[in-house]
Amino acid sequence: MARVVVAVRVFPSGVEVDHNGLLERIKASLPQDYSLVGSSEIPIAFGYKALRILVTMPEETEGGTDELENTLRGVEGVDEVEVEFVHRI
Repeated sequence: MARVVVAVRVFPSGVEVDHNGLLERIKASLPQDYSLVGSSEIPIAFGYKALRILVTMPEETEGGTDELENTLRGVEGVDEVEVEFVHRI
């Protein structure tokens, strides 16, 4: 089965959220066939930074990225998520 990489912008619930801790909670919450393969910080404004994460997942996932988005929204410290792109690898 083919896989895709999904770039997701994760907006923390505040400036005080520890990004390393948030990444660990995200890794722990991902379903079994999903993998966090990269991350970077994106400055937004006034010290607030979003995270851009790269996640690989099966291409044939029913509902596309819905499961990933819902999983990420349920992580403590996440305010909002935004899929930037999906690319087959």
